[in-house]
Amino acid sequence: MMLKIVTYPDKLLKLRSKTVEHFDNELHAFLDDMFETMMSSNGIGLAAIQVARPIRALILCIPDEEGEQTKENVLEIVNPVIHAPKGLTTYQEGCLSVPGFYEDIERFESLTLHYQNRHGEACSLDASELLAIAIQHEMDHLEGKLFIEKLTYNRRKKFEKEYKRALKEKK
Repeated sequence: MMLKIVTYPDKLLKLRSKTVEHFDNELHAFLDDMFETMMSSNGIGLAAIQVARPIRALILCIPDEEGEQTKENVLEIVNPVIHAPKGLTTYQEGCLSVPGFYEDIERFESLTLHYQNRHGEACSLDASELLAIAIQHEMDHLEGKLFIEKLTYNRRKKFEKEYKRALKEKK
């Protein structure tokens, strides 16, 4: 089932997400719906809060070498915690909740992630490059933060101006 993506400046995006405690069929169906929604929106990641559920769950599907995103490659990440972040890198990010805007954001280059899968089993993965960036981007959502909050003051003001102009053009 397609879910509605919450967009900036909706206050819901500011909520801190709650720990997932029930790994049941309802969660499984929700994760499946998140995947369908993300794929139809041409995203590579989606946090539960972006579809109005303030729970600590996110999905990622980084395209393979051919640029394909398959259900087999989806990562369902519940209750994530970052360990051992290393290095810094800058990457141009966009967000399904801030459509049409892309900015260079500084993030950790690599990290280890501890999380649970859809069944509540403990998992761990080492991530670098785009996967590490996407994990950090989606985990920011779980804390009620958007990538645009990482912009410098001047770039943030420029974003606000461009965003208001884009909204006027849509009307």
